[in-house]
Amino acid sequence: MDIASKIDSIKKGTLEIVTEYELTEKIEKETPTAYIGYEPSGKIHLGHAITVKKMIDLQKAGFKVKILLADLHAYLNEKGSLEEIKAISEYNKKCFLALGLTEDTEFILGSRFQLDADYTYKVYELALTTTLTRAKRSMAQITRHQEDHRVAEAIYPIMQVVDMLFLDVDVSVGGMEQRKIHMLARENLSRIGFDAPVCIHTPLIHGTDGAEKMSSSKENFIAIDDPPEDIKEKVKGSFCPPRRVEGNPIIDITKYFIFSEFETIIIERPEKFGGDLKLNYSELESRYAEGKLHPLDLKNAVSKYLIEILGPVREYIG
Repeated sequence: MDIASKIDSIKKGTLEIVTEYELTEKIEKETPTAYIGYEPSGKIHLGHAITVKKMIDLQKAGFKVKILLADLHAYLNEKGSLEEIKAISEYNKKCFLALGLTEDTEFILGSRFQLDADYTYKVYELALTTTLTRAKRSMAQITRHQEDHRVAEAIYPIMQVVDMLFLDVDVSVGGMEQRKIHMLARENLSRIGFDAPVCIHTPLIHGTDGAEKMSSSKENFIAIDDPPEDIKEKVKGSFCPPRRVEGNPIIDITKYFIFSEFETIIIERPEKFGGDLKLNYSELESRYAEGKLHPLDLKNAVSKYLIEILGPVREYIG
């Protein structure tokens, strides 16, 4: 795969790359490294899967992939005791491999290096360059507390910046909720004499209740290892208003999961309602926006395809 093809593959399905020019430079390295961090907590769901798919693209483009299982970050974000969080890390790791990451993916538990003296000193050093307002603002879409803020919210983003330094990464990947922290890294790492990583941002998939973000803590998710009957039930009950494309989780699933695997999909309908439809994404979106595709017909198709796509994942996890 030449450099242009690698760039095209990495760009597909992203919202932005900061910056594409720098990404080209990183690709030319002998072994470039890409990283993403996940708080080990709850089920791995479709929201996680979007970013995992991007890490797979980076692997195919020749990047060494590091997955940070951020146990201390999860602890700061009140996701449980450290013992509970570490226990669920192994389940999360298995899920990420089930989604298609290769066996040479490096999984790193945050507490393995985040308690070292050198790491702590760098956190202090960066704390001197980061305003409290900036730290809190970067956590707006991540923290569990929107009003009664914790001191942990100021520590969390600084640690995440230091993670990028200690893991020696060329590229940092995350959903758009990570953008403010990524920009903090790009600004502040240079202030203490280090290169900042290229930042790649993927879309957020809406929760099944229509919320801005799918989240295990909000119970508005479809897990990658949900049994078929659960997928059917969750899709059937999902927020999916007629004619509405934006903010519609069922449309999100078709766009980011079904049409990443298939060029067209079949919408099965009785003859009295017009019969079956064979649609590409553009056709599906326009028909739905015009009211020419009923939400229930779309949901039935999405359930069928999603169950098929996640079949190998369920089999791997067991």
